[in-house]
Amino acid sequence: MTAPASDSPAPPQFSEHVDLHAMPRVLGRLARLALRHPWRCVAAVACALGAAIFNLVMPRLLGRAVDQAGHLVDDTGAALAGAEQALAVTAVLIVAACAIRGTLTGLQGYCGETLSQRVAYDLRMAFYDKLQQLPFSYHDRIHTGELVARGMLDLEGVRAFFEFGILRAITLALLLGVGSWRLLGVDPGLGLLALSFVPFVLCIAIGAAVRLRASWQRLQKMMAELTLRMEENLQGVRVVRAFHSKLAELARFDEISLRALRLSNMRITERMGSIGLMTFFYYVSMALVLWVGGRRVAAGELTVGALTEFLAFITILQQPLRQVGMVVNSSARATGSGARLFEVLDAVPDIADRPGAVELQPGPKALRFENVGFRYVEGGREVLRGITFDVQPGRVLGIVGVPGSGKSTIAHLVSRFYDAGSGRITLGGQDVRDVTLASLRREVALVQQENFLFDTSVHDNVAYAVPDAAIEEVTAAARIAQIHDHVAHLPQGYGTRVGERGAALSGGQRQRLTIARALVGDPAVIVLDDSTAAIDPVTEGKVRAALQDACRDAATVIIAHRLGALRHADHIIVLDAGAIVERGDHAALLAAGGRYAALWALQHRAAQDKEYEHRQEYDEKYRGDDHHAVEEPLARVGT
Repeated sequence: MTAPASDSPAPPQFSEHVDLHAMPRVLGRLARLALRHPWRCVAAVACALGAAIFNLVMPRLLGRAVDQAGHLVDDTGAALAGAEQALAVTAVLIVAACAIRGTLTGLQGYCGETLSQRVAYDLRMAFYDKLQQLPFSYHDRIHTGELVARGMLDLEGVRAFFEFGILRAITLALLLGVGSWRLLGVDPGLGLLALSFVPFVLCIAIGAAVRLRASWQRLQKMMAELTLRMEENLQGVRVVRAFHSKLAELARFDEISLRALRLSNMRITERMGSIGLMTFFYYVSMALVLWVGGRRVAAGELTVGALTEFLAFITILQQPLRQVGMVVNSSARATGSGARLFEVLDAVPDIADRPGAVELQPGPKALRFENVGFRYVEGGREVLRGITFDVQPGRVLGIVGVPGSGKSTIAHLVSRFYDAGSGRITLGGQDVRDVTLASLRREVALVQQENFLFDTSVHDNVAYAVPDAAIEEVTAAARIAQIHDHVAHLPQGYGTRVGERGAALSGGQRQRLTIARALVGDPAVIVLDDSTAAIDPVTEGKVRAALQDACRDAATVIIAHRLGALRHADHIIVLDAGAIVERGDHAALLAAGGRYAALWALQHRAAQDKEYEHRQEYDEKYRGDDHHAVEEPLARVGT
């Protein structure tokens, strides 16, 4: 049972405001994640640096080749032969440099991809592990679709940053740094002209990064909405088909998809516009170098080879320049995606092992609630107040009450999915908050209202809590839950897959499988939260009798709406508005003539009315207008 809507914490709202300090903080944290794999980092960075170095060698070699070609025109005799030999050597060096650069570039891509995949693996496992630790209160606030979007789409955005962001940024920084030093050393004036586009590119890139970051936040929110909508539609596909709401659902999905499409188009326009401006300033810079350099060559102040080196260097920067947009885009995406991932990874579970928590030892134990109170939200409605009871090993406690009276909340407090706000809960005399969660949940078997089954075999579903359980234990639990005979007739017996959420089984069969799952492992406490509602009364009686015989050493709590399921309970408490208003066994509560007795009379009368309706339907169907003629002989026979 979850908190009422008025008491539930509001889902987190993601602001579209861009925190300019978030980018270096988030990207720095992502970079530190990569440093956990030092050898992969060293290999990737070394290849990137090597490829950049051999890129920088190319302009120098080309400039020298041009000057050497000039000597072929001016020299004669032995000088001409020497110039030809020098040009041949330079040509070989150019080919070798290109080959090495290509090899290092390929290795850079390979190392970058493997590094990004490894970091993505680490993040994926950390994210999944955190989801297992976060309490129910966290999942009450955030929709499953939102978490799926973060664990899939946002994680992919972070992964791409390592491949398209960090390594390309390192290559570009080295090209600009070393290349600038080289060009300014040859000719400071011409070098400044060659690099004149860099300040403009940086300003455009920073502005684009800020704008793209804001659009990425909006787009991520829309993708989370799309994931949520698709998940709900697939889970509720039978409801959608039953009410012929396909077009309405399609319209809702189309509305969000169109908004995401418009935003994506806007982002493409922004990115391409930025790249276009960067390219414009790049070509302006090249034109200035060509014009001024050409005049200096004509004046004899600069060699043709030196001018060629300048132009070759600017040409080499063309490809990295175009990748600036990719670096900016991946950085903006990684900032938004990383922030959303870290928001989950940094969440502190409010249900966790206390310092010094001890293991709960196996064996029979009494369950006790001592004046327990609880609110789902601080300052919200008090869901439970003053709840006190105890259940000894081998005894059965029944809990009844109107919907919203707090029955399922008690079940969740036993397993410590939430912590009591006041009072305490003990198991075997130990406060459940002072023992480890793992040992507590091994000893408490909870069968919840939602009979969830995994898409695997019957055996694996029943043995879920104890994967190495022997087949004898599994079948014994199935026999108690009155499901063994059905499973034995399935095509592959206990190896038969049950389908998604147990779709291959009926509601009653799913409930009996979840009961069997709770019995494997011999728990000290068994809590059945309205877990027989879909089972017919005859089978329910058999399950109850088998449970009573098999759980002689376990403290059993049965929460039910059908009072017939509690007739044989040793003690029954009646809840109303979170408080115990009546207690006693079945006979005592009936004799008291209170709420339990009124509810019993109401259910008993409803059962009688239903039986009468069935008899009337039988009479109309099989006896027709001649029913009196049939009744008279029967009456005489009876007399």
